[in-house]
Amino acid sequence: MPVITDPLATLVRVHREPAVVQAVRSTLAAVISYVVALHLSNEPAPLTAPLTALLVVQVTLYSTLTTGIRRVNSVVAGVLIAIGFSVLVGLTWWSLGLIILASLVIGRFVRAGEFVPEVAISAMLVLGVTRVAETAWDRVLETLIGAVVGLLFDVLFVPPVWVQPAGEAIQQMARHMGRLLREIGDEVRGHTPVAEAAARLHAARRLDHEIVQVDAELRQAEDSLRLNPRVREGLLFRVVLRTGLDALEISAVVVRVICRSLTDLAKERTEETLFPEDVAEALQEVFQHLARAIESFAALITTQVSANAEEAEARLFEELAAGRASRDRAAELLLEGVRTHPRQWQLHGALLAEVDRILDELDVEKRTERLAEELDRHSREQRERHPLWHRVSRRLRGSGYGWRRVDPD
Repeated sequence: MPVITDPLATLVRVHREPAVVQAVRSTLAAVISYVVALHLSNEPAPLTAPLTALLVVQVTLYSTLTTGIRRVNSVVAGVLIAIGFSVLVGLTWWSLGLIILASLVIGRFVRAGEFVPEVAISAMLVLGVTRVAETAWDRVLETLIGAVVGLLFDVLFVPPVWVQPAGEAIQQMARHMGRLLREIGDEVRGHTPVAEAAARLHAARRLDHEIVQVDAELRQAEDSLRLNPRVREGLLFRVVLRTGLDALEISAVVVRVICRSLTDLAKERTEETLFPEDVAEALQEVFQHLARAIESFAALITTQVSANAEEAEARLFEELAAGRASRDRAAELLLEGVRTHPRQWQLHGALLAEVDRILDELDVEKRTERLAEELDRHSREQRERHPLWHRVSRRLRGSGYGWRRVDPD
């Protein structure tokens, strides 16, 4: 049966893509800054203003604010260096080298960040014109126009909150981990060739690359929650997602270790099954419950609606309880088997310890304690770092003022 694509759904999905939103917002900000610079600058084509706006406007408001400050620092520093060198030595091959060296060094001191090369670029562009002083200040003016327009653009038209893409990435990674655990459960039943076990180990190692990609999505989501007036409880959302990803990352590492243990076991038992039938059946149940627990855990940390969150938490609690029961049954059977056949008993113990580690990482009560600890730590750091802002915000909350909470989906 052919799949019918809904054009409206496709349009909405494209509209929510960070790259598409970034392109539209940057274009509008650049055009506006150019129009403003035409009226305020003496240059016939003040392209520095739209260039600055293009570089300042980011996917999130937090990134825009920090980028704008570093951008302005880099351009102003470069202009001042150019003016100083033009007065003292002028432009020669050796002065150009000194200008570049001085710009790169000074750029570190003015905290230009990734815009350190822009200090040298600004200095060279200003030195390349005849009227250094006039062009220099026009360039500073255009840079300020572009930065201010970019900042105001993001303040007046607040960028979207990118929690949903990060949540989708986390859930997709959890589904991959769940599929891998189910395959491990099928692997323990019957004879497993070494090549098949090794292929499963390589698949587990590829989870590391996926975690890096998910971490990048989550960092963007965290930045979109900072300083965003559309979200009142941004800290809570950030902590929930970050601690959840940390737990999944540890679980992914443990899954890789499980695959390593099973691969070593397959090398030792090339002519027989990995486990007896009753043990294999119990272990298969364990891995199936772990797979569903990881998927339920991902649904829990990425669900913002309270009813759905409660449902996901209930599923997670059931799967963890069933997984612990299956694990205990498998442990008893393995212990009986070790007494009869003591070979590779270390691998059996390691396998059970790895299962325990995943169950512990996904535990509901321990996760609640972890969240409380992280929230307390963040609140304490904010109070110590910005005591004045903390007192002002507390008085505003007490007087009834504050931002309206918006669901960051």
